[in-house]
Amino acid sequence: MANGITNSMTNTASSTVSIEYPENRVIVVTPTYNEADNLGRLVREVLRQPARVDLLVVDDDSPDGTGRVADALAAAPESQGRVHVLHRTAKEGLGRAYLAGFGWALERGYGAVVEMDADLSHDPLYLQGLVEAAGGADVVIGSRYLNGISVINWPLRRILLSWGANWYVRTVTRLAVNDCTSGYRLYSRRVLEAVDLPSVRSNGYSFQVEMTFRAQLAGFRICEVPIIFTERRAGQSKLSQGVVWESLLMPLRLRWRARAMRRGMTAGVGQARA
Repeated sequence: MANGITNSMTNTASSTVSIEYPENRVIVVTPTYNEADNLGRLVREVLRQPARVDLLVVDDDSPDGTGRVADALAAAPESQGRVHVLHRTAKEGLGRAYLAGFGWALERGYGAVVEMDADLSHDPLYLQGLVEAAGGADVVIGSRYLNGISVINWPLRRILLSWGANWYVRTVTRLAVNDCTSGYRLYSRRVLEAVDLPSVRSNGYSFQVEMTFRAQLAGFRICEVPIIFTERRAGQSKLSQGVVWESLLMPLRLRWRARAMRRGMTAGVGQARA
């Protein structure tokens, strides 16, 4: 156990980190907290996509038994050794869960990591597009705002809040991205190795903003592909007042700390070629 994390693997052959893996493998990392009702369908949909990806469920000790559901799905013959589970001992937030998943994937030689919500708001049908776009970019963002506004089952207030948040983030951070807060995205291995993950501060939805900011600051290539976002079909949203406040303050902190952050990161593709 380290930092409140235990690596509980159903597929023991995949947990041997000394194995040399091909670097072109892609893994989807999905943090979960009380997502037992959604997880089975998500796993089935991910595994049937033409983009052959693995799936890592990072569960924060969900009281509804999500972790047990994940273990059963990983052990099922139809998973073909492609579903893995990382059990954490406490609920520490979205950002900490993703960082734990990134570390797990890097240790096992994956060439790219896809972030995906467990609530089925991110349609696995778009996985192929994300992976294909990674041939020309280091960060690929599934964008709700590339071709107008592409969301389903959101009230007008929620649409205005999200659009306004992205306008605010772009204005403060100068990110050249339409959808800075999208949680459906792909990072190449070289990005995750370069952006100094241990120093990432944000933990809520602003985690996506900070990761994009760090990637742009390091000179990596960022592109967007259009997706349609659908509001969760089961369970409850994890949006809290603390997360909202972090989202308001984090862009200002990023601008303030940009120079120090740049010193702590490895140069990306753009800077390396300069």
